[in-house]
Amino acid sequence: MLNLKQIRYCLDTIGEMFPDAEGELNHSNAFELLIAVVLSAQCTDKLVNKVTADLFQKYKTPEDYVAVPLEELQQDIRSIGLYRTKAKNIQKLCTVLLEEHGGEVPETKEELMQLAGVGRKTANVVASIAFGEPAIAVDTHVERVSKRLGICRWKDSVLEVEETLMRKVPRDEWSVTHHRLIFFGRYHCKARNPNCPECPLLDLCREGQKRMKKLQS
Repeated sequence: MLNLKQIRYCLDTIGEMFPDAEGELNHSNAFELLIAVVLSAQCTDKLVNKVTADLFQKYKTPEDYVAVPLEELQQDIRSIGLYRTKAKNIQKLCTVLLEEHGGEVPETKEELMQLAGVGRKTANVVASIAFGEPAIAVDTHVERVSKRLGICRWKDSVLEVEETLMRKVPRDEWSVTHHRLIFFGRYHCKARNPNCPECPLLDLCREGQKRMKKLQS
């Protein structure tokens, strides 16, 4: 496991590599962001952006999503994985927004997590990007990078990874660290083909050193 000084070095280095890292889901308000994040589960941001380009022209408010037959909404997001379940969840969460929140997206993670299709990760993303609430949302990239670098343990659950990062990263850096770890995992420390040979963190990374030994043997 890395100590705090080593973690600081990793965060600073990743920050230098991806200084402009930010959320890549296209949206123009908190409601569109919420819909986009729900759609993005087990799906790439690129595909979600392709679908929402038309979706957000057709549906502007929670009322719009609730007003159409479920089958029509399913067709509108058909190219996205789990589209049937996601369409149901979107209509359910829009109903709750209208009935309990005056059609507005709630700002707290606790309230967000009460919405259909919204888990801890989604709530963290929305709270962080839409409302500036410090948060570390743990997706596959954040989990992979944290474990490979040794910030967290391999056996840690997603919640344990989040709690460890919240302990070891200064609170005012949670949101930007979340985005930078995603970029690092998405574009450099990839799942199948991490760029270990050119990684500035190789000296600190046990996983990278193991992979390099295999490549050299």
